[in-house]
Amino acid sequence: MGPMGQEVGGEGGWPGRVSAGSLGRCHQGPEPLLLSSQLLQKGTKMNAEPERKFGVVVVGIGRAGSVRIRDLRNPHASSAYLNLIGFVSRRELGSTDGVPQIPLEDALSSQEVEVAYICSESSSHEDYIRQFLNAGKHVLVEYPMTLSWAAAKELWALAEQKGKVLHEEHVELLMEEFAFLKKEVVGKDLLKGSLLFTASPLEEERFGFPAFSGISRLTWLVSLFGELSLVSATLEERKEDQYMKMTVCLETENKSPLMWTEEKAPGLKRNRHLSFHFKSGSLENMPNVGVNKNIFLKDQNIFVQKLLGQFSGEELAAEKKRILHCLWLAGEIQKHCRPKK
Repeated sequence: MGPMGQEVGGEGGWPGRVSAGSLGRCHQGPEPLLLSSQLLQKGTKMNAEPERKFGVVVVGIGRAGSVRIRDLRNPHASSAYLNLIGFVSRRELGSTDGVPQIPLEDALSSQEVEVAYICSESSSHEDYIRQFLNAGKHVLVEYPMTLSWAAAKELWALAEQKGKVLHEEHVELLMEEFAFLKKEVVGKDLLKGSLLFTASPLEEERFGFPAFSGISRLTWLVSLFGELSLVSATLEERKEDQYMKMTVCLETENKSPLMWTEEKAPGLKRNRHLSFHFKSGSLENMPNVGVNKNIFLKDQNIFVQKLLGQFSGEELAAEKKRILHCLWLAGEIQKHCRPKK
């Protein structure tokens, strides 16, 4: 069952824009975009003894790929529906933890392989997704799905044409911090807000422009406050120091301003600093809300439910709309920061 849904339109040139009235109150509008949270609340509808198992290959065995292999090998409810066949890597590794390496060509041509987990560098996602969909495989891909809105839209059309699931991982929506924020903002009128993320540098050639490599933060803002408009975006770079600061001004459909900043430099600790001001009070920074446990496994549970056809077209269309809206915003931010000469 592929992620079906109506084509995402665009009012006034805004892909994914919806005319659902005011989104100033945080309980209006965002909920349909929160597919991942909704699915967890439903619970995982899986039988103890699956009728069949989907053969899986993992493409790329960095941090995310290694976690995926671990979850596939351990006895979990969703893992019972999946059969890890091997992994694909550009490095010659032979095997890892007893899991065999297989050539990409074999993974694409094998009838035993029905699912591909794309855990490689972001710059390679689009090509891998296209190859596996064309080979008739379901695809789970780590975010960002692609480094352009147009490519993502094209790949989703291909998935629908092939009747395959195309699932973009968003573990940030499965974190305890996000669950806390969602409860905090529900029903409140946003006046203004900001989100600053700091970390060590990422290679843009491998992971994309900062608006794409940082799309999980943008996804937080869209999921909390509804679809957003871009007001302005600037990029400060000192390449000799590996320093980068991207500053983005956004606004809700109710014209409430949101500032999103990504700052990267050697030695900068990975951290989020947030500030949301409402008519009824303020939320400054994030309290310690507990440890995030098994968030990649929770994402796998959602993917398996999609494989089993357990979600409505409306739910899948809402998720698709949110993902495409965020990718479109990221592309517009890149255009503002790096205008073509």
